[in-house]
Amino acid sequence: AGQKGYHHRTEINKKIYRIGEGYKMKDGKLVKNNAATDYDLADKSINPMGGFPHYGEVKQDFLMIKGACIGHKKRLLTLRKSLLTLTKRRYNEKVSLKFIDTSSK
Repeated sequence: AGQKGYHHRTEINKKIYRIGEGYKMKDGKLVKNNAATDYDLADKSINPMGGFPHYGEVKQDFLMIKGACIGHKKRLLTLRKSLLTLTKRRYNEKVSLKFIDTSSK
């Protein structure tokens, strides 16, 4: 009982804002600059100060999507392409992020 959706969760028609890299080593140093955009002057990490509440720090690759994501934290989620072609303008617009707010809430 209650196991419906636990094993296989699928989301469609999600707008992907950014596919980001996790922390990486470069020339023997740990590089945490994964939230800077073309308009930012400073290097910054995607994590807010103190990490995300009830999750911690994101150190691996991440995906930034519009809206909510079903399921618990740290649970696998499958994103797949829609079977229908999306023709509305809001689905086909190119996304360019100017600022990512990483302040602590």
